[in-house]
Amino acid sequence: MPRRLKVAAAILFLGGGLLAIAPPKPPAQAAPTPAKTKHDNYTETIKPKEADDEPVKFDMVAIAGGTFDMGSPDTEKGRNADEGPVHAVTIRPFWLGKCEVTWDEFNMFLQEVGVEDREENNRRLKADADALTGPTPTYVDKYYDHGRSGFPALCMTQHCAMEYCRWLSKKTGKIYRLPTEAEWEYAARAGTNTAYFFGDDPAKLGDYAWFAENSQDELHAIGTTHKVGTKKPNPWGLYDMYGNAMEWCLDHYDKDWYKKTSVEKPALWPVNIPTDRRFSHVTRGGSWRDKPPALRSAARRPSDRSWLKHDPQIPQSIWWLTKMDVVGFRVARPVQEQDNLKGLRSKVTLDSDY
Repeated sequence: MPRRLKVAAAILFLGGGLLAIAPPKPPAQAAPTPAKTKHDNYTETIKPKEADDEPVKFDMVAIAGGTFDMGSPDTEKGRNADEGPVHAVTIRPFWLGKCEVTWDEFNMFLQEVGVEDREENNRRLKADADALTGPTPTYVDKYYDHGRSGFPALCMTQHCAMEYCRWLSKKTGKIYRLPTEAEWEYAARAGTNTAYFFGDDPAKLGDYAWFAENSQDELHAIGTTHKVGTKKPNPWGLYDMYGNAMEWCLDHYDKDWYKKTSVEKPALWPVNIPTDRRFSHVTRGGSWRDKPPALRSAARRPSDRSWLKHDPQIPQSIWWLTKMDVVGFRVARPVQEQDNLKGLRSKVTLDSDY
């Protein structure tokens, strides 16, 4: 009804005389619209604890939400049984690190929260249950003769990578975490459904990745890591999604995980939430030591206890994988965190089962 008619209808007459005028009700106020988080690429700055030290910067790439086919078909060359069945997955918008976390970033974490002995972490947690814990010193040289500044950080456990993300979140006031396995594959595929984001033929892999066939240099006959971002990016602007360092995901590994997912309708932002067990967790992307099949978008590699076989300590470290110089990670940031991941932190302790 037009506004003027509503006002007229509110005027009451009795015996042709004006009796009363009821003023029109003001329109109901709409609920305030929540502020939207701007979803663009950005550069993050990690400010040092000491004023004289230099800040460290890294880039985050905005990844639009969408639905994709996760896993690989039976016909894909190099496929493993844990990659099927192919199933639709819906992903929320998020950001993903343009490159893998480098030693420049990771060393700032070590300097600020690293400890000299295991008991220091226990003392911190007794004083404050939400306290940040930090890595103990490595049993051997942490660089393993690989490059340092600008090179991917290596050999940390999934627990250590998760604590890094908690530290980074507190430093920046933003929520950072490891990407879920589904988020990682979605970003790696970048809208494609072939074995690699450039097609099914691995012949072009050398343009995009450091792997077993091209990672050697004059000082490393077997191969080594290389500075991040020196190969071509994938179609969404992400570097080293294949090779260099294979990357931790948030999920516990389950070889039958895909079989538990419906193929009738898309799974909504799935994640196999980690528990207090040390193993097994998902890594993705392959490394500088791997051959092409391990670098495929759908390829999954689970961690296992053998990754600690060179650690003589009892109990073995929950922070470092001695001599496992092929694994690193990159960080993710949700636009709106899913409920089952809010406040998530690693539950692993020295008392955790393997």
